[in-house]
Amino acid sequence: MEKLKRFSLPGFILVMAVLPHLLDSSWQEVAITFLVFSVVALSQDIILGKSGMFHMGQGLFFGMGAYATAILNNEFGWPILATIPVAILVPALIGILLAGPIVHLRGDYLLVVTIGFNIVFVQVLQNNLGGVTGGPNGIFGLDSLSLLGVELMSQLSVYYFAFAVLLLTFWVMRNLEGSKAGRALHYLREDQLAAESIGINTRVYKIFAFGLGAGLAGLAGTVFAVQYSAVSPEAFDFIQSVLFFSIVIVGGSSIPGVLLGVFVMFVVPEIFREFATWRYFIFGLAMIAAMILRPRGIVPATFGKIPKFLIKGGGHGA
Repeated sequence: MEKLKRFSLPGFILVMAVLPHLLDSSWQEVAITFLVFSVVALSQDIILGKSGMFHMGQGLFFGMGAYATAILNNEFGWPILATIPVAILVPALIGILLAGPIVHLRGDYLLVVTIGFNIVFVQVLQNNLGGVTGGPNGIFGLDSLSLLGVELMSQLSVYYFAFAVLLLTFWVMRNLEGSKAGRALHYLREDQLAAESIGINTRVYKIFAFGLGAGLAGLAGTVFAVQYSAVSPEAFDFIQSVLFFSIVIVGGSSIPGVLLGVFVMFVVPEIFREFATWRYFIFGLAMIAAMILRPRGIVPATFGKIPKFLIKGGGHGA
């Protein structure tokens, strides 16, 4: 596992830059989805892994971004790239608004509430809110991605668009980890009472985590809409949220851990698709083994706990 911790970002970038040229069309599609799911899982990691909040509704924010792009493009004729700011801001603002009244909840209580939000969102989409969500069938026939008036219609173009979004997400994650907010979230995850005792406003940072995680998930939603030129409610349901939650739990709260989690939870089942009868049974056993043997994930975060000397009275040290 120590080798996995020595994650080489330049090496990963090089491999992923060359990879689509070595794959056929069907596996290019899988590679694009790997990139999209990696962005969503990293956004989930901000809320679940970095902050320690049991949130299982990331499909909600992922879907908001996708539908924001689809509606603006389909109903109002906006170019895909022009929809990106809205696809980020709408989920981020909704995430902040939803987080306000629920961040005081812990553990299973927060889990159940966020599941409920996701279920309500899917029902709203299926009921064709405002006549613009398309109901159960969703929205189809989105425009191709275009840059400077040139349409980028090839699957390879979509791949590199998704890859660019993942690199942007890496940049956000790396800057978060080295920031005051990142340290506050880590302390919050390790011991909320101790974090509060050294003056960290845990409520504010929890809401911040929801907003940032929601915004990144919304950005991934834009890529998803471009990938399929369509969106539909079932793509963002509770099952998808379970997948993103499981990726962080199994992979661990780190960039290499999340990427490995996406590979294990999504790519590996695709590899063994021909063994459809048994693959989920074997896969479930592997997940159980991972949870027992590596309870903090395959590649957990290495950030330390709160130093005892920082805690007022020394009461809640690690």
